[in-house]
Amino acid sequence: MTPLLYAVGVVLFLVGISLSIALHELGHLVPAKRFGVKVTHYMVGFGPTLFSRRRGETEYGIKALPLGGFIAMPGMYPPVEATRARAEELRGADDAEEIVTADARRRKSARAAAEVEGRGGTRARPRRGRLFERSMSDARAFSNQEIAPGEEHRTFYALSVPRRLVVMFGGPFVNLVLGIIIMAVVMLGFGVVQPTTTVATVVECAVPASEAAERPAEERNSCREGDPLTPAWEVGIEPGDVIVAIDGQATQSWDELSQAVRDSAGDTVPVRIMRDGHQSDIEVPIIATERPVLDDSGAPVVAEDGTPATETTGFLGVSPTQERRPMALAEFPGEMVGMIGQTFTALFTLPEKLIEIGGVAFSGAERDPEGPIGMVGVGRVAGEIVSTEQLEIVEKAQVGLSLLGSLNLFLFAFNMVPLLPLDGGHIAVALYEGARRRINLARGRGIIGPFDTARLLPLTYVVVGVLLCMTALLLYVDIVEPVRLFG
Repeated sequence: MTPLLYAVGVVLFLVGISLSIALHELGHLVPAKRFGVKVTHYMVGFGPTLFSRRRGETEYGIKALPLGGFIAMPGMYPPVEATRARAEELRGADDAEEIVTADARRRKSARAAAEVEGRGGTRARPRRGRLFERSMSDARAFSNQEIAPGEEHRTFYALSVPRRLVVMFGGPFVNLVLGIIIMAVVMLGFGVVQPTTTVATVVECAVPASEAAERPAEERNSCREGDPLTPAWEVGIEPGDVIVAIDGQATQSWDELSQAVRDSAGDTVPVRIMRDGHQSDIEVPIIATERPVLDDSGAPVVAEDGTPATETTGFLGVSPTQERRPMALAEFPGEMVGMIGQTFTALFTLPEKLIEIGGVAFSGAERDPEGPIGMVGVGRVAGEIVSTEQLEIVEKAQVGLSLLGSLNLFLFAFNMVPLLPLDGGHIAVALYEGARRRINLARGRGIIGPFDTARLLPLTYVVVGVLLCMTALLLYVDIVEPVRLFG
């Protein structure tokens, strides 16, 4: 049964990521069509086409490899003649679309005149192209091959800068919204596991952190004769008790309880507990003890001399029960801002993490379970989540949705990287083009034609090469040294 459930998990992941990709591309398609751009293809995946159907001028289809998707809009690389157009040379043209249309008419007339005048003449010998010039020429020709005469105004490069930004940002924006919606279902619907004010265990003895660090590892969780008892053990607090208040301060959450204990170091304070439906007040001497200093992630902070950093704080000696509770709606926006920030941080540290992955691949180093994983690795994780017996069905659904939500947030962040061929690269080009036009207008030079995106092809080839290498590296490591969630 486990192999079948594992396969179900992988299939569910593929369906989820394919839907995310499809909606991403829909985020490009809808505004493009709304603005009159001619969209010839809408495809989910790459490689051989498994299924396609043409509706109107657009072919919709699914390809074999669910590693992305695309929509094809003629004019991603404008003709070199259009990039050199100037409004002052084109009578009546005062925006990008009119420049493109007027320039196309002018070039058509010029070609017709040249054909008439050039009959019987000799053709000039074509000069030898520079490096990448042939590639740029081919890219322009391929990009514009499905534009019929008179359709130049329906190209991508004929759009105004604001509309171009809407088209290119539409895809990442959909992933952002999907990520937020999925995480809202997880946090506000299923809830998150949180510590409560109900006591789970009571610690018997209180040992300062500095003394505990000197003991053998097998003795750090046990008491020696003469160790001081914890306040909770001494006054008889038991597992299952609910701590209602400390020193008259209501403790509705574990954070409030912990803060009240820390602030009461060295004092004897009344602690109100509820046991079997009855409340009682107990005078508890909160002891002052040394505890390890932890950072925001819960990891111990190390002092300059290499020893664990400690602080003097109040200590009661209880641990909380964990309970799944829906997150408060007011807390959700802050939580999402933090998650998006962590996603961009992970993206910025990706090159460093990939070097570590290279060490795993070529030197046998141990793989960081918190490091990057590829599509194969994520699929394996999804299979583990569905097939494991260590999680209940609700927990499986929650973890799986969290994984899909995090992937959508990463797709948003990754696509915003300002490098072609990513969406962020097209956004950067549009912003540059808009700034260039404003500068030309300020200098009295008038509107100019679109920026020649084909000139960035060498950089695009480098980015594509890096992405392919990254994909291959992660694929290899995901196969030979996969991340395992459950042993």
